[in-house]
Amino acid sequence: MDNYNIALIPGDGIGPEVVDEGVKVLQAIEKLDSSLSFSFTEFPWGCEYYLEHGKMMDEDGIDRLKEFDAIYLGAVGYPGVPDHISLWDLLLRIRKEFNQYVNLRPITLLNESLTPLKDKTKEDIDFLVIRENSEGEYAGAGDWLFKGKPEEVVLQTGVFSRKGTERIIRYAYEEARKQKKTLTSISKGNALNYSMVFWDEVFEEVGKEYPDVETYSYLVDAASLYFVSNPERFEIVVTSNLFGDILTDIGAAITGGMGLATGANVNPEKEFPSMFEPVHGSAPDISGKGIANPLASIWSVSQMMDFFGQEKWGAVILDTIKEMLNETEHLTPDLGGKASTSELGNRFVELLTENAKKLGIR
Repeated sequence: MDNYNIALIPGDGIGPEVVDEGVKVLQAIEKLDSSLSFSFTEFPWGCEYYLEHGKMMDEDGIDRLKEFDAIYLGAVGYPGVPDHISLWDLLLRIRKEFNQYVNLRPITLLNESLTPLKDKTKEDIDFLVIRENSEGEYAGAGDWLFKGKPEEVVLQTGVFSRKGTERIIRYAYEEARKQKKTLTSISKGNALNYSMVFWDEVFEEVGKEYPDVETYSYLVDAASLYFVSNPERFEIVVTSNLFGDILTDIGAAITGGMGLATGANVNPEKEFPSMFEPVHGSAPDISGKGIANPLASIWSVSQMMDFFGQEKWGAVILDTIKEMLNETEHLTPDLGGKASTSELGNRFVELLTENAKKLGIR
């Protein structure tokens, strides 16, 4: 039996509500598949913890998380705690300490009624963004000089190392080769004359080792346009930390909104745990109302299963999400339904059970 030890960080706002539904799915899988089991340990870290203790997580938090196979995060951020503190002292700290240098964000239209784009189909919007997740514009390097004085100067330095740039680009080439898909690099080499010129050069250098992979390169402004006007151009995309962050929100907009946006923060070598999360944020305005959409959180469970090598379950979860989106009466209000968060989760487990049995998965 394969046992996976999962750290739960429900976090802030709607985070605990949607994580509960993801755990519900994992517990259903455990009942359906006698070869799998999951154990959970919950940590109370987040903004409420910060307001009480003056820190986003315990001092020994990183050491405690090292023992787990994966981290399941709900959301981070709440009024009263500056965003840069909530982000840097928990989410980014975990990403950096655990060398989760690959961020995987699928841009997949699961139901054609969800896209605002005219005449675009599921075949047109189906690609994967591989975002550099450890350095670049989010390296945290810089300075604040002469603060409060007329000559005040702020420096925010992007850090692009040979190691960091090459490994994410190589990861993307490997993924494109494995899936037999095209690879598109997105940068801004015409204006960022050091970092992005370097990125473009590394992309070309590594590409010589992958002559079988068809490649494209776009400037980020053009790519933003094409995400909306011609999403069918893209199959596998690789880009920097900042550009990936922004572009994947555009991707969420064309596939149904942030309630269906998921992301995996991966340490490919499995030296440290990887982290899986919906990326919709904490949504404090609807927190506690029981109407949060848990499908992004459930999709992140699908990503977790893929990472564990349990691709059959990853696929069944994703197929069940697609089926669920046709049952409007069982969806949350953001998707046109009247169901509560837990009601959607309960119906999802019913469908998942039916689909697993049809496929003979047990």
